[in-house]
Order: sequence, then C-alpha cells, then structure tokens
Amino acid sequence: MAQQSDSAYVRENYTKIERKIPMRDGVKLFTSIYIPKNQSKKYPFLINRTPYTVAPYGEDKYKLSLGNFPAMMREGFIFVYQDVRGRWMSEGTFEDIRPQTLKKGKKDIDESTDTYDTIDWLIKNVKNNNGNAGIYGISYPGFYSTTSLPNSHPALKAVSPQAPVTDWFIGDDFHHGGSLFLMDAFSFMSGFGVPRPKPITPDKGPKGFKFPIQDNYRFYLEAGSVKNLKDKYFADSIKFWNDLTKHPNLDTFWKARFILPHLTNVKPAVMVVGGFFDAEDAYGTFATYKAIEKQNPSANNILVAGPWFHGGWVRSDGSSFGDINFGKTTSIDYQQQFELPFFKHYLKGEGDFNAAEANIFVTGSNEWKKFSAWPPKDVETKNLYLQPNGKLAFEKVGRTDSWDEYVSDPNNPVPYQDGVQTRRTREYMIDDQRFAARRPDVKTYQTDALNEDITLTGPVLANLVVSTTGTDADYVVKLIDVYPEDAPNPIPNPNNIIMGGYEMLVRGEILRGKYRNSFEKPEPFVSAAITKVNYALPDVAHTFKKGHKIMVQIQNSWFPLADRNPQKFMDIYQAEPGDFQKATHKIYHDTSNSSYIILSVLK
Repeated sequence: MAQQSDSAYVRENYTKIERKIPMRDGVKLFTSIYIPKNQSKKYPFLINRTPYTVAPYGEDKYKLSLGNFPAMMREGFIFVYQDVRGRWMSEGTFEDIRPQTLKKGKKDIDESTDTYDTIDWLIKNVKNNNGNAGIYGISYPGFYSTTSLPNSHPALKAVSPQAPVTDWFIGDDFHHGGSLFLMDAFSFMSGFGVPRPKPITPDKGPKGFKFPIQDNYRFYLEAGSVKNLKDKYFADSIKFWNDLTKHPNLDTFWKARFILPHLTNVKPAVMVVGGFFDAEDAYGTFATYKAIEKQNPSANNILVAGPWFHGGWVRSDGSSFGDINFGKTTSIDYQQQFELPFFKHYLKGEGDFNAAEANIFVTGSNEWKKFSAWPPKDVETKNLYLQPNGKLAFEKVGRTDSWDEYVSDPNNPVPYQDGVQTRRTREYMIDDQRFAARRPDVKTYQTDALNEDITLTGPVLANLVVSTTGTDADYVVKLIDVYPEDAPNPIPNPNNIIMGGYEMLVRGEILRGKYRNSFEKPEPFVSAAITKVNYALPDVAHTFKKGHKIMVQIQNSWFPLADRNPQKFMDIYQAEPGDFQKATHKIYHDTSNSSYIILSVLK
C-alpha cells in the first residue's frame, strides 16, 4: 500500500520530462527529470547518475517513489535520474569504473566532466531551479557521486557517496586483498557485463544468468576453476571479466581506476555513508571518507556509519540484521537526522545541520556515538595474542615452542556460511560462525569471559606468523563476538535461533598470501619457512559486552565467496582443476613468533 500511495504522490505532485543532455564531445545522455508541480518557489536539483537504468521510460510513466526514501520526495526537489554514458538509453561507450582523464582537452571526457556538463545544462535549461545541485547514490551510483567531486561544477553544493564503489582490487565487490570475490563477480558480470551496442531499454536487454545448480557451493566447486567458469559460460563475451583475468596483480589497469588520488580541492559539502555489515562496499565507505580528509584538511566532509547491509540505511528500518537486534530503528534515525537535513541545509538553506565529524552506531552496546575524528583519537592500541590450546589473551605467550598445525584442502574448502544458498546472502557478514569452528581446518582462539565491556572503534590489524608446505596460501581472519551460554533467545523466534554460545561475525577479511608484501609484485612462500603475514581488516565499531568472549578464527579458504587458492604460486586465473593441492599450515604463537590482532580500544 505504501508503494501505491507513493506512486500516486509522484504523479500528483511532479511533472516528468525526458531529455538527452549533450556532453562536451557530442554524446547525449538520457535523463529523466521530475519537477515539482508547485511552482510557487524555486527548487534545487537532486541528481542520481546510474548504470542500473532510470526506468520507467516515457514521460507518461512514473517512478513509484523519488529519492532515497519517501520523506525526500515529499520535501520537494527537482529529481534527476541519468543513465551514465553507454548504459541503457544513453549514447557512447560504457567503461566500468571509468578512469579519470588526466590531461583534459576540450573533448576529453570522464565521469567528472559528464557530471559537470549535466549540471551545467540543468541549471540553464530547467525552469524554476534555485541554482543549487546535490548528488547522491548507493554502490555504483555511489561511485558516480564520488566522481562529481574532482573539478566540481560551482552549483554542486552537497554530495553523498553511499557505500561507494571505490577500489575493485583491494576491498570492494570484486576483490578483497587480491583474491577474487568469485560469487559477486560472476553473478554481477553475467548480467551487467553483457555488451549493449546501442541504446536499449531493460525489457529488451540481457537477462540474468540462470544457475543450473541451486547450491552455490556445489556450482562453483564443480566448475573446477575460474578459467573453466569463464570458458564454459562467458567465452570472450564479457569484456570486464576478460580484463580482470588478464590483470591478476595490481598494475596500471587497476591503478587507473583508483578514484581516491583525484579527490583533491573538494569544494561541496560531503557526507559519506555506509554500513559496517555491507557485503559489497564496506571498504569504499571508509577509504573514501579518509582520502577526502587526508587530501583536503579544510573540506566539509563527514562520515555516517551504522549496523547496515548494502543500502540498509534506506532499504530497511535498521532495527535488526540477520539474527541480531539493535533495539533502535537505526535507518529511520539516519534518514531523519542526517540525509534529509543535510540536503535541506546545503541545497535549500533551510534548518541547521549540526552533525558530528563521525556519526557512528556501535553494535553490542547499540548506541549512536559522535566522534571528532574517524578513527577516533581517544583509543588505546592493544595486542590480542593467539595462545596455545585455542586461547586468546592480551598477554604475550611465555613459551618458546608453540604452534597449531593442520591441513587445508582446496578441493574441500571452508564454506563462507552454513546451509545451502543459491546466491550469496547479505547476512553472512553478521552470521553465526559455529559451523566453521567445527572444522579441523579452521583454527579457533577465544578469550575468557570478559570482566568489563570492551568497545573497538576503527581498523583491525592481523599480524600472523605462519608457514605452509605450499608456495601460496590465502589467509582469512575473522573477529567474532561469542555470546554467553545463558543469552536469551529472541521473542518471537520463528527461526528457532539459539543465542546461547552464538558466534556473531563482527568482521572478516581475506588476504591472498602472495601479496603479503606488495599487491604489485607477488612473492611465493618458501615451503615450511616461518613467514609474517600482516594486513588490515575494514573498520569496526562494536562493544563486546561483559560476560561475552572475543574469538578469532583463522582459515585458508572462504568459499565460494573468494575463489580457491591452488596453494601453489601461479596465475590463479589460469589454474586447471589439477593444480589445486593440499598443504600443511602452521600458525605460530610463541615468544619469538607471536601471532596477534591489533585492536583500537575506545578509552
């Protein structure tokens, strides 16, 4: 019913026009514009540039709702939706995460110039505008929000990149720590990556991939390798998949697609938004905010981060996620206290917007906190040491000979989640890890029950000392909140969840071991040699409550979330099924070879 009433509201209160806006090189971008019918005042533009279609097409066909949530639509803006260059009804050639043009001639284009030209045309050609424009977008549209910042149009006053695609090699969507995020990359590119040689509407566009096996673990395992998957289902039809497999290391192809170095001289107000449990782009949220801060000390740039899945701040009420309840409608808080006031203030000059520098919802304690910086400055860095017999403690180990030894077999990889799924779930980011703790190839370490609350804010750094009989290995580190045995079950409890002993994933991340010293120059492991593997996990904000335990799990596969490592040094994109071999791993935890996790503990 809410959608029906929103749809009626759009028709009754907005006039829709469609225009093909010319860019500086002559290419025209298809743009849908919704103008408030009440012409008694002037309105700012609120722009969403997307590769996902501005449908429905036709000036008599209206979107069901405008903006990120109904209150934005009812506030009144000139809502602008644009198919980016080369997508759907726009002309030109599409390029994934298009590189910035460094030497701009009069006809040189990138996403920044396309945004500039769009705003310029809107200001001059749409009546009754107040001369101000804002841009927002989630995920890929978040990337297009970020690209509006370099050499921004003077009318652009407010920008909100939300879970922005930022770095497809280090930590967003397609790769994490140099390993291919197989499920996401394959399922996304099997539809999105199909070429569209001319402007086309979605009803005539390519359809999504139909999985022949409804169990994603089996489907990807039986494919045998990334190479087999490509040969069987894509051949050479998907350009970006071809590019991705031709560039296994961090080279000029990937570096050209890094937007962060270009975020200098930022003039509009910026509000970066994201979720701590965002399976797609948690990395991009924090990396974008930090890059703007570092490169623009005087920029008006703030961060809002909550307990959300991808887009959960506008796609749910934010009161719970997976099995975990947060006790507050965090998304409604966000919409009312941050997004709507942000755009009203900077685009309409109405109301105060007094947000803190970093506005963070801390899970566990389930409270909003305001910080003057992110990561917060008022923290104490503590090392949490792996100990013999599966223990974890803030004290260093006294023993001189202590390690755990086990075999990892890529032909029997550790699943990323319990149960059977067709598609990658979003809940895996916060799900119970008891299923993994039962496997012999997952090493589990936990503290005693905590005597007081411990709140972590900011990055988590893994410092492992390991050896392997192979010449390459992946390392997955998971930080987990273990609930007490007497933790009450939820009421109601339709899924029969047992919260006693629940192992809630707070943060997990993977590193492809050959990139332990450099993403540009991979190095083999020396078989059985003691080796340091250090890497950062994305930021966290979580309170481990008194009586809970902190757990760390370490494993060498996370399937089929990440592609399998053959455990030998090679171009994994060329691996054949026969290349995948068992290896014996050791994780060291003694006086001279300490494995530990560095935590930022809030004072």
